[in-house]
Amino acid sequence: MKPTDVKNPSYFHKVVDCQWACPAHTNVPEYIRLIAQGKYTDAYLLNRDSNVFPGILGRTCDRPCEPACRRTRIDEKPVAICRLKRVAADLRDDVSGLLPAIPTKKNGKRVACIGAGPASLAVANDLAPLGYEVVIFERYAEPGGLMRTNVPTFRLPRKVLDEEIAMILDRGVDIRYGTPVMSLKGLLDGKPAFDAVFVGTGAPRGKELDLPGRHEAGDRIHIGIDWLAGVAFGHIDKIGERVLIIGVGNTAMDCCRTSRRLGGKDVKVMARRGRQFFKASPWELEDAEEEQIDILVNHVPKRFVVEGGKLKGMEFDRVEYVEGGNDGKGRQTAKKIDTIMLPADDVILAIGQENAFPWIERDSGIEFDKDGMPVVDAATMQSTRPGVYFGGDSAFGPKNIIWAVAHAHEAAISIHNHCSGVPVTQRPAQGMNLITQKMGLAEWSYSNDYNPAKRAKMKHVDLVERFSKLAIEVELGFDPEQTAREVERCLNCDVQTVFTDAKCIECDACIDVCPTTCLTIAPNGEEGDLRSRLTVVAGNMDQDLFVSGALPQTGRVMVKDEDVCVHCGLCAERCPTAAWDMQKFDLRLPHPGNGAAQSGTGTGNGTAR
Repeated sequence: MKPTDVKNPSYFHKVVDCQWACPAHTNVPEYIRLIAQGKYTDAYLLNRDSNVFPGILGRTCDRPCEPACRRTRIDEKPVAICRLKRVAADLRDDVSGLLPAIPTKKNGKRVACIGAGPASLAVANDLAPLGYEVVIFERYAEPGGLMRTNVPTFRLPRKVLDEEIAMILDRGVDIRYGTPVMSLKGLLDGKPAFDAVFVGTGAPRGKELDLPGRHEAGDRIHIGIDWLAGVAFGHIDKIGERVLIIGVGNTAMDCCRTSRRLGGKDVKVMARRGRQFFKASPWELEDAEEEQIDILVNHVPKRFVVEGGKLKGMEFDRVEYVEGGNDGKGRQTAKKIDTIMLPADDVILAIGQENAFPWIERDSGIEFDKDGMPVVDAATMQSTRPGVYFGGDSAFGPKNIIWAVAHAHEAAISIHNHCSGVPVTQRPAQGMNLITQKMGLAEWSYSNDYNPAKRAKMKHVDLVERFSKLAIEVELGFDPEQTAREVERCLNCDVQTVFTDAKCIECDACIDVCPTTCLTIAPNGEEGDLRSRLTVVAGNMDQDLFVSGALPQTGRVMVKDEDVCVHCGLCAERCPTAAWDMQKFDLRLPHPGNGAAQSGTGTGNGTAR
């Protein structure tokens, strides 16, 4: 194998599993260390630089970082990364004077953002400091998109939502409420002209369930996202005592928990298949079941039961799935057990969302695929019409807020390139800093002791109290003691083991002391062969091996299995020649206007803003 290129930021970035897994690449270990030091404002600003909405995401994120957390290699439970983000947001000082300045003199370029959801807001956040005139067109009277209409207030308080949106809108962004865009061509042909258009309209249409009886009792059958929006804007304030929720994603969890607060006493979530196929996040399921929601598996909807024009309930086929069975279309074979009827006063359909673009003319230069989705370049977020970009759910279908933010950052770079006459394919490079953490012999500038504490459990408002009012936030956040324990669970995987082969004397001290047996000195070879000859076979092909250059004594190589290293630093403490060193890796994320996009000369090992 060739020696590992440690000058490439992607190598060390991939080792920081949580940051690698985050679509916006938030610097998780660093903000956790800042929280440990009581530097909540600094931690918040570090978060905001990449994910834009720390307070919102600290409550609502789907947490792709946590399954990737290296702590799961030790005690199965990841660090509570998302909830620590909330700690920084809740305890920060006023940051209004610390945000990037908005120039009073604009750069002469106008950008239209359609929809005031997280994607458009994040685009405005990136472009306004560069002097762009950003105009957001929003059909509702309030901003936030699905963050406002579909995330209940008991999960996301309006105060938190409004504060973080205001950090963007109150700094020179022109938002026009009650102004839906009815024609893309009309917008593009308008005067004064826009130099670029960003589409961040989300996936605003809930899927239907076309079964017998659907239209006879339509007023008692609700589309989940529309029903949640009605609750959010105060149009709906009650529901029947017996409620059936069809679907088992996160929207279904929001619907069933909201139903409990609006009068539902017997609330059931109906799932076609077993729990292993649920789309809802595990913690959302736990919260729903804590609130006495019944979740019934293997129930296939058959028809709505209507008598005298009034909804009485729903009929379901109870099934069991044949292990290994296949219907020829990739779906598991189901065997019917019986048919049952469950009574219901209301039924809420939460079986998915889809995009709707009736306002985009099909001769506008934007191509759509067979599913009615725009053809969008995943790297640049540009459509088939130059100057028109998509992001968030409107680009590739329903995902979550953090993906919308990630799309927005890439779209903002493309818009800046487009307006500057630079090809959108010319992307600014990521950069990195590596800084030694050595303070003295076997002494480091960070805490590298292993803390055996178990993951902190979030405290919740008492059941009786939380049902008394819709807007009571259920999760109370971590108290100081919980925070202090949880931050110490982080393994600081951004503090990298950096090896200098010329200093190695092959004494094996590092190998002897390594608690995870991730180090091996061996003759080089092809990757498959080398992986099989390590002290412990390196079976995870998704994580790279570190391979040094030839060692001066024997020509062998130092190999480290990055998958199992816990960054304890014992190798660097034990090494008598300082061949191993612990160095903090700082990924420098590209931003529009950082210079690399304009010159195209970024090498990947410099800095970016």
